[in-house]
Amino acid sequence: MPRKKVNKTKASEKRAKKKIDNLSQTHGKEEGVVPTTLEQIWGGDGSDKYKTLDEDEYSKTLNSMGKSDLQAHASKIGLIPIDDRTQLSTRLLREFRKHVARYQPSANRANVSKAQLDEESIRILSEGK
Repeated sequence: MPRKKVNKTKASEKRAKKKIDNLSQTHGKEEGVVPTTLEQIWGGDGSDKYKTLDEDEYSKTLNSMGKSDLQAHASKIGLIPIDDRTQLSTRLLREFRKHVARYQPSANRANVSKAQLDEESIRILSEGK
């Protein structure tokens, strides 16, 4: 027995197209935020590793720690714990600043207006055209 041919009418195609045009899709991203790490894409703000993103608060935490606590914290962060307390504190602060810099949006250098450039810079940039 031969199979029946099904002809789509133009009216049914228009109805389907209208339904699709009315739909809107959500993407779940925050508008205006450019993620720089995979953790930011998943919604993390970076405060889980150091428990804060405030440098003053973190330095107070480091100053309140004993030497053995500092060494344990350094090994947890991924640094080799050294014997000198001041050097270890400066290394931990440096790593903290790097971590915070990863989660802060970078300055958009592409949006520098010509009014901010001096005449010589504009002349040099226009040579490449």
